[in-house]
Amino acid sequence: MTETSKTHVILLSCGSFNPITKGHIHMFEKAREFLHKTGRFIVIGGIISPVHDSYGKPGLVSSRHRLTMCQLAVQNSDWIRVDPWECYQDTWQTTCSVLEHHRDLMKRVTGCILSNVNTPSTTPVIGQPQNQTPPIYQDHNNMNHKPTAIKVWGKISESLGKICCVRPNMERFTFVDENANLGTAVRYEEIELRILLLCGSDLLESFCIPGLWKDSDMEVIVGDFGIVVVPRDGVDTERIMNHSSVLRKYKDNIVVVKDATHHPMSIVSSTKSRLALQHGDGHVVDYLSQPVIDYILQSQLYINASG
Repeated sequence: MTETSKTHVILLSCGSFNPITKGHIHMFEKAREFLHKTGRFIVIGGIISPVHDSYGKPGLVSSRHRLTMCQLAVQNSDWIRVDPWECYQDTWQTTCSVLEHHRDLMKRVTGCILSNVNTPSTTPVIGQPQNQTPPIYQDHNNMNHKPTAIKVWGKISESLGKICCVRPNMERFTFVDENANLGTAVRYEEIELRILLLCGSDLLESFCIPGLWKDSDMEVIVGDFGIVVVPRDGVDTERIMNHSSVLRKYKDNIVVVKDATHHPMSIVSSTKSRLALQHGDGHVVDYLSQPVIDYILQSQLYINASG
């Protein structure tokens, strides 16, 4: 498949990130690597969306701290960014609402329609502008030079940064230019773009717990968007999917990342990280990146916390 015939993907991960671990970043990297190997997808970006403070989870530190730690964890990444929208709502948001928000945001930023997993849009996701403004990536010396996927994400991220970029050491993040529309300024080759929910097998398993998820939300998450699952070691994702009627119905919309090699990051968790911090366990350096550890110590987070 050519690059433009593949589905371009933005991976969205929701969660507490309390704190964000090396395992979270590893999940993004493994998912992108696997999706590329299938030959069907190109991952052009990743979004980390920490949960609202009112989620009510014991030991959940303020979103101000969690957003900053997430930003520190991805500060050297050229494709993963942190989004504060979920944290700055009046109350807790469902995963379904977060996905729909980002789909709507991408529509505004790109000026185009994002396709659902089951109903591909007939409108190019990245298409021709509505006026004749010269495209900023146009090379008049060589018109065959089309922008790459990373340039697409780079330009989208640049505009998104004006709307919801996380900047450490700020008490409040500023939202501006809500009507930003790259479609009027940029001409990209036509591609199909989707937002997929990235999660671990624990979230997939939670879909099977009666009453925990609304059936209507699950229909949207798995049916309209689709999910990418990075399993924990030894988890039988096939058994989990067969246990839920919704997961069985949309099985083709679930991509399970397969990796024959054991990797220590697959067992890293926020819970283990908090316990290591509370007990002064030196193994915390295996769980958290150094900038995150430094911030935790500076802010005295989790040291005396429970959970």
